[in-house]
Amino acid sequence: MLDQIHLLAAVTVLGVLEQAYFFLQVIYARRTFGISPPKISGPPEFERIFRAQVNSSEYFPIFLALLWQAGLFFHQGLAAALGLLYLYSRYCYFTGYRASSSERLAPIYFGTGVLWILVAASVLGILHFFLGHYAGLNVLQLLTA
Repeated sequence: MLDQIHLLAAVTVLGVLEQAYFFLQVIYARRTFGISPPKISGPPEFERIFRAQVNSSEYFPIFLALLWQAGLFFHQGLAAALGLLYLYSRYCYFTGYRASSSERLAPIYFGTGVLWILVAASVLGILHFFLGHYAGLNVLQLLTA
């Protein structure tokens, strides 16, 4: 079974490390700008870093759910590759947002597109499973016939 999920597990660990990196950037920004918790406002430079980290954290559970569903029900390799693309887009989003709020837009649009592809792969994979398991239909066999 582990050979069916090892790529998903690796991407998950990379995602957790990326989240930790973003969190550390907020800690460094707090020290740099003298913003003690629980304050979340300060200079625009701090607020952009803080928002980039919070936004990334908000999307992380959605990403993980879609990564694993697409990997388990559709194709592990495709899901893992899309996961890596998503993590890269989140890194570009974070660094872009840190520089300027307008620099965040292209990476967030790209990352959202990747999430939608993961949604489609998840839905197709789960639909294929339900049709095969409960209706006895093999969609792939029907399409190739």
